[in-house]
Amino acid sequence: MTPALRKRLVQILFLVLLQAVVLFLSVWKWDWWNAWAYLGLYLAFLVFNIFVLLPHHKDLVEERSQIGEGAKGWDRVIGGIGAFGGLFILLLAGLDERFSWPGGISLEVQIAAFVLLGLSYPLFTWAMVSNKFFATTVRIQKERGHTVQTGGPYRFVRHPGYASLLVSYITIPIALGSLWACIPMALLVVNLFLRTALEDRTLQNELGGYKDYAARVRYRLLPGIW
Repeated sequence: MTPALRKRLVQILFLVLLQAVVLFLSVWKWDWWNAWAYLGLYLAFLVFNIFVLLPHHKDLVEERSQIGEGAKGWDRVIGGIGAFGGLFILLLAGLDERFSWPGGISLEVQIAAFVLLGLSYPLFTWAMVSNKFFATTVRIQKERGHTVQTGGPYRFVRHPGYASLLVSYITIPIALGSLWACIPMALLVVNLFLRTALEDRTLQNELGGYKDYAARVRYRLLPGIW
């Protein structure tokens, strides 16, 4: 295993543990089924990614280990907001469960949100395997011969990975049963739309052939809408 692969696996393990710590410290109990279901679903997604990506896409995994490297200034700010905002959703959801704040979400809606969340994960994986330049930061990877990627879900929207994240952001607080956690979720959705627009502008200005691709695939995130 290369150092970059080890680095990425450590990053992923740290992220899982950090989310678990935030969830269970905020709720202050072990028997919160929503937290276990969320973590279990997330771990299943990660294991699925390992089996899909490592055999034929090691270079992509190695590239994704370079978190923040070469990122534009605005991307560092927006990426930081996304990272901390995601943890804040988990924190508020745990506190909501712990102190039984006003407002609630029915069990049926929570389960439906988990189903949608689970369906969003394969879209993210599909976007990754369809784009060998699927990095964690917005940058033109000249050293890797960066070209426009048009296969897989990129035939339908220009940023399918962000489309998957959009579904995740919306469904996670609902799956955790917290209306209060929908407040930072709304801010994250706005943040995601902003990042999508700025990344799209960067690609159109700096990546050869992207303007022609954007003319063919009109929508960034939501087919028929935006």
